[in-house]
Amino acid sequence: MNFAMWIKALQVIPHVSKEEWNNLDVISKWLISTRAAVLIMTLISGAIAGILAGQNGMFNFWYWILVTFGIIMAHATNNLMNDYTDYSRGVDQDNYYRAQYGPQPLVHGLMTKKQLLTYAFVTGLIALACGLVLVYLRGGWTILFLGLGVFFVLFYTWPLKYIALGELSVLLVWGPLMIGGGYYAITGQWDWNVVIASLPYALGVTAVLFGKHIDKFEADKEKHIHTLPVVIGEKPSRYIVVGMFILQYLSVIYLIVVGFFTPVLLLVFLAVRAFLRVFPMFRQPKPDEKPAEFPDVWPNYFVAAAFLHNREFGLLYMLGLIINAVLITWI
Repeated sequence: MNFAMWIKALQVIPHVSKEEWNNLDVISKWLISTRAAVLIMTLISGAIAGILAGQNGMFNFWYWILVTFGIIMAHATNNLMNDYTDYSRGVDQDNYYRAQYGPQPLVHGLMTKKQLLTYAFVTGLIALACGLVLVYLRGGWTILFLGLGVFFVLFYTWPLKYIALGELSVLLVWGPLMIGGGYYAITGQWDWNVVIASLPYALGVTAVLFGKHIDKFEADKEKHIHTLPVVIGEKPSRYIVVGMFILQYLSVIYLIVVGFFTPVLLLVFLAVRAFLRVFPMFRQPKPDEKPAEFPDVWPNYFVAAAFLHNREFGLLYMLGLIINAVLITWI
């Protein structure tokens, strides 16, 4: 067991050689191949659903575990299928963008197609099992949310990402589906205010994806992958990301005004310092070469900036939600 690699793979997407890969345990291989470092975004969505359920006095620990573990496994399955689909369609070839910033198990010869599909099958089966248990326990609309989850896992990479629907899919999945649907699975109730409360974080996740697609704008355009930035243009896409940042704050203000949140959620405005740090980056196109003292994540640029803001905003949002739930429940 390589605990040091487990920790590293949860923090970054580590580069490993074929020899290093062969010496890793199965958990390390799973963490690297599923890009576990980005699964934290899904964990936060599950946590938000649980906190909002607790705020309304309807938290159920075991239902929450099933929801959160299930969506994390679903996200991991999607990442595996993303690699498989793009490799099989000839996208992840010729040093394509995805293979530059971290190991693509198939491109770099770390896994065979059969091995990757085995990982995807087992991971997906675990996700499906969590969903089916929730359908049995909760019933109602849970079956619909499970069906939508399966749909996005299987069809996000193709065709949705190829026809400019990938970004919208992520907004719907990380917001209304994961948080709104997760809240329903935990509590048995649908709440539109919860759906709106999912947007501040879902917008951040979508901004991260937008940043990634802007970064690989030229590569996607060359390979006829019609992400939304490819369709609408690089410059408008940069402005849209900034707009999503602003909408995160505005949606929090709205929920405070209508009384769903207490003013303690103004805590998220501490993330403005991160916004001011990354905003100048989005005013100009991506530089041709890695800027001096830029973190070692190149060629990631806009995605790194969006991730920085999302991390700051997301952690403050969660902290505010916890304090808000305590205030509403106990005071």
